[in-house]
Amino acid sequence: MSTTSLVTGGSGFVACHLIDQLLQAGDTVHTTVRSLKAEGKLRPLRQLQARYPDRLKLFEADLLVPGSFDAAMAGCTVVHHVASPFLLPEKIKDGQREMLEPALNGTRNVLTSVNKTPSVQRVVMTSTVGAIFGDYADVLNMKDRVLSASYFNTSSTLDNNPYHYAKTEAEKEAWKLCQAQQRWSLVTINPGMILGPSLTPNSESGSLFLLDEMCKGYFFYGMPNLSLTTVDVREVALAHVQAARRAQAHGRYILAEKQTLSFVEISTILRQVHHRPWLLPKHQIPNFVVRLIGPLFGLTQDYMRKHLGIHFAVDNQRSIDELGVVYRPVQETLFDHYKSWAEQRRSR
Repeated sequence: MSTTSLVTGGSGFVACHLIDQLLQAGDTVHTTVRSLKAEGKLRPLRQLQARYPDRLKLFEADLLVPGSFDAAMAGCTVVHHVASPFLLPEKIKDGQREMLEPALNGTRNVLTSVNKTPSVQRVVMTSTVGAIFGDYADVLNMKDRVLSASYFNTSSTLDNNPYHYAKTEAEKEAWKLCQAQQRWSLVTINPGMILGPSLTPNSESGSLFLLDEMCKGYFFYGMPNLSLTTVDVREVALAHVQAARRAQAHGRYILAEKQTLSFVEISTILRQVHHRPWLLPKHQIPNFVVRLIGPLFGLTQDYMRKHLGIHFAVDNQRSIDELGVVYRPVQETLFDHYKSWAEQRRSR
């Protein structure tokens, strides 16, 4: 059954895939962007408009401006809140101003508009696994040492991983605002590091920074024993679609592979398609060596103690059982991710 959906942050990595899937499913889609004049960023959305005439409408909105989403939300029954600020850790000068306030106030502004829009019945919000744990060591204290959506991140702060702290506070605020009313329901999607093909000219996802550096050959000599929770962007988009479609969907859904993947394991897969495979690391640097030289590369002893060599299992069963997500092989995700990355670099 078709509906009218709003997607915030329409020019983003996840949002573009979500909009594409919603249009394919027959929905009318409203989406917001920061500026309607930034045609470079809008190109993928303009292409979708041409492919689906009169079914995709673009609106200008600012997360920090109250009432900014009212016009875009009018007549929508579902709101997919995907927009969120991100900066690489080393670029964050003021965690309160640059991360927490935009994430928290942005969520408040979107949900205040939801409260003013009687047609909205469900909100699906992109959160992150970083709202479940802060440091990898946190997972070792969870039941059976398995990442579970029943936990909230309690270790991140404005000084220690302000991005995860901001996402945690924004998600908590969303649940608080949802519980204060009866009309609309909330579902959160909590993905790991999102990989796969990009429909946007430039992915600004900082979570891809280390992977980008590895593909450039900066770590040809080896990688530390660090691992990632990973998921394909197409699965994240599908989870959003299904969370809106399925009335019984509720709570938080982890979107990630069942096991963390190390950088060396990722490198081994990418070497099959990389145009210069010798640039990719074959070896894992021993932990004791990383502890010795890590500070030279900005890794603190505290960070290494809480992340180095820690791998864990992920409970993603609810996403499979309740949202019908079928996780494609990680090899396919990584191949498609690399092809997209290489094409973007050639076009620059």
